Amino acid sequence: MVKLKAESPEDLAVFSSYLQDAALKVEDFAYLPNQKRFAMVCNRFMWEHNGERHFRIRAGLHFDNVNATNVRNIPLKAKTQVLELLTVHAVEQEGRTLISLAFAGGGDIRLEAEYIEGFLEDIGQPWETKNLPTHAD
Repeated sequence: MVKLKAESPEDLAVFSSYLQDAALKVEDFAYLPNQKRFAMVCNRFMWEHNGERHFRIRAGLHFDNVNATNVRNIPLKAKTQVLELLTVHAVEQEGRTLISLAFAGGGDIRLEAEYIEGFLEDIGQPWETKNLPTHAD
């Protein structure tokens, strides 16, 4: 079971490795401006179980101290559309931190944060899946 905190770009690289190929619906993420929080839940592929059997687990991810978000190439009105998370990373730019969540198909969520303060935690029990994630070349 994963329970991690990120405070640096290097920590986000660890998050990214755990979240690669996580599946979520558009309705599974939200920006809460009054709390300065971006939150999402997803079905995380458990890459750490690299045997013959494959598993997914529900996971929660949130970032605090978020001042703004920018969603690109994700149809926000298509609430049940499934997204596949590819990477999570951050860059420092002009005295602010930009955290990017990149999705298959070119979708992207960018968070403008005061600094990196992220939390990733598995929720519940894993379930077996026969579907191993694949990527188009």
